[in-house]
Amino acid sequence: MIGGPAPGRGRRFLPDAAAGTTADPDDPCLVVAGRRLLVGGSGQLLRVADLPTGIEWVPLGSLDGARVWAAGLPDTDESLGAWRSWPAMASEHGEPLAALAGRALQVMTWRRTHRFCGACTAELVDVSGEHARRCPACDLYVPMQLSPAVLAAITRPVGTGRAEQLLLVRHTYGPTAIWALIAGFVEAGESLEEAVHREVAEEVGLDVHEVAYFGSQPWAMSGPGVVLAGFTARARCDAEPVVDGREIAEARWFPLDELPAELPAPYSISRWLIDHQRGA
Repeated sequence: MIGGPAPGRGRRFLPDAAAGTTADPDDPCLVVAGRRLLVGGSGQLLRVADLPTGIEWVPLGSLDGARVWAAGLPDTDESLGAWRSWPAMASEHGEPLAALAGRALQVMTWRRTHRFCGACTAELVDVSGEHARRCPACDLYVPMQLSPAVLAAITRPVGTGRAEQLLLVRHTYGPTAIWALIAGFVEAGESLEEAVHREVAEEVGLDVHEVAYFGSQPWAMSGPGVVLAGFTARARCDAEPVVDGREIAEARWFPLDELPAELPAPYSISRWLIDHQRGA
């Protein structure tokens, strides 16, 4: 098994799809079965040598200079080690292992679900040096694609001497007890900023201004290939949310110095945005 420093401290993951390399026995690896990942009993990454021979290893990139590999299994073989969900790994280890685990999920899920050509049904073949496949019959090129989504931390001004307020919502699906941010997938032909305006208008009926980019994070919890782009935005002092009743169950303004305890996980860009707005 591969140990390391405290979660995320001084570590670096660089994704790639390097061709012409093979897995060494001491290289770290992640095995995927469905939506779960295999780790050692203490939560550390396994080595290639810890797994049975004959597994097809796919390159993910490098972690602290060491090549990292992924493989897929049809089911969770409990004899091999401990199986964790991506949220569990992200919570326990933080970055960069959260990004590494998310990439393993994306790559192996994409390979499992893109085996045949969607145009002529021939079996696809790998493109060397890329996470992409090509049809040998009709030459269709099938790259691994991402699904961009946006989320917005919306604030509004209040009276003199009072803390600004942050808009938080509770969803009708997923972890419904969490007070979260407005979020949604980007539509075709839409910029990230336009997606922020549309999602806010659709979900809580507000117009926002001063939309500014904050940062991004791969987000495996919403499905393989999702990348979240975070934004800050402002609403008028008298703006009041009107929930759509479909995705949003409740929306409320909270003073930045009196936020609820039920907030998104510390490893998430949602929480980074909230902490940024309140100066934490």
